[in-house]
Amino acid sequence: MAFQILLNIGLAFIWMLLRNEYTMVEFMLGFIVGLALLYVLRRFLAFDFYFRRVIAVFKLLILFTYKLILSNIDVTKIVLSPKMKSNIQPGIIAVPTKLRTDWEVTLLANLISLTPGTLTMNFSEDGRTLYVHSIHVPDKEAAIKEIHESFERAIMEVTH
Repeated sequence: MAFQILLNIGLAFIWMLLRNEYTMVEFMLGFIVGLALLYVLRRFLAFDFYFRRVIAVFKLLILFTYKLILSNIDVTKIVLSPKMKSNIQPGIIAVPTKLRTDWEVTLLANLISLTPGTLTMNFSEDGRTLYVHSIHVPDKEAAIKEIHESFERAIMEVTH
């Protein structure tokens, strides 16, 4: 991936040299042309197109921002409700993960912990199960499914 980024930047500089204009607009135009060229040549060269991962990173950031806003709203509703103690069902859930590397599991644990109302407490011995405390868990299976379908899937898009 790093080689492709450097190659794309190099193509942008070559574009600027050929056009004999050294502006940021020409660099960006050359970058876009280089991106298109790498996309066309992706099946002839032995690499996966790197911009797919860049888009996946942005999708992960947007997903995290969306989940952050939703969880802030949920925690605010719980805290401001008049019958707070009767409305909440705190719980600890074991979330098995399909992520392979420690880096991916750590990223998942951090994304879970950064959203209000949830906290990753511990890992299993093999590091493939996360123990998550949540302020309100009416359905544990639904909570596990939601983590799998949101954060875990987005992390797998970025890293695989």
